[in-house]
Amino acid sequence: MAEDLDFQQAQLAYSIIERLLEHTRVVSDLVAMMAQVLDDDTTKALTQTPTWTAYLDSRRALEKTKADVEKFAEILTGLQDLEDI
Repeated sequence: MAEDLDFQQAQLAYSIIERLLEHTRVVSDLVAMMAQVLDDDTTKALTQTPTWTAYLDSRRALEKTKADVEKFAEILTGLQDLEDI
């Protein structure tokens, strides 16, 4: 895979991934803060919706991508090393 990317393309992809992950973290923090101000009945009703289930599934999937992002960072470092040669 590393041979198919040049360093600039990899840097761009990594920066896009970083921004998306940061946005997701901020949104998750916002959801958590909003959940704290809801009463128990509203919280219970919200957490039993398909939208809430999809949100939790999405968060779990994103947590699993951490290893993939770390692997991509290693590839990026390898490309940087090739650029320096």
